[in-house]
Amino acid sequence: MATFRLQGSKVLAVDMTGDAVKAKNGSMVAYDGRMAFKKLSGGGEGVRGMVTRRITGEQMTMMEVKGEGTCWFADRASEINLVGLRGDKLYVESSNLLCTDTGLRTGTSFTGVRGASQGNGLFTTTVEGHGQAAIMSEGPAVVLRVGHDHPLTVDPGAYIAHQGNLRQSFQSGVTFRTFLGEGGGEAFQILFEGDGLVYVQPSERNTIAGDV
Repeated sequence: MATFRLQGSKVLAVDMTGDAVKAKNGSMVAYDGRMAFKKLSGGGEGVRGMVTRRITGEQMTMMEVKGEGTCWFADRASEINLVGLRGDKLYVESSNLLCTDTGLRTGTSFTGVRGASQGNGLFTTTVEGHGQAAIMSEGPAVVLRVGHDHPLTVDPGAYIAHQGNLRQSFQSGVTFRTFLGEGGGEAFQILFEGDGLVYVQPSERNTIAGDV
């Protein structure tokens, strides 16, 4: 199995001995040894293919990197966080997924309806199985614990990923940004209940995430 390690906080080094990894297309910045690169196509749960998100109509394409040596990955100087999976499932924003072991299955999951009046569906990229995943954040990510008696409310612009036995729901109301007069339209927040971990970033992404 490939070995994931960080060089600094913004570069992921992956050591491979005939192994393969799936990485965000175009994220390779350097490699040594013998490497083969293949753009992956297709889609759906459990296939070696494209991870497609439709939260705002974007698509994310993965590539497979296989060989012997070390490959370095980075994306727009984002901070990189390593997540170890032991048979569990990670839900992550597609734009925040950098690299996974090929032994991990990627797919999409419908996570709810955003905005009662709009009826827009939200889809989250899923990663599950045994192995390592690297996720990105704007600034150092913070990992917050959700307990049975301690639900957590998150601004969608700061949300990166979550794992564990969590229930996710969307609440209409005032977000942190609209409270400060920085947004408009129908706002919403994400409520997590149960037992698990939520990854948030200290910088909100510039999307329509908090407003519909």
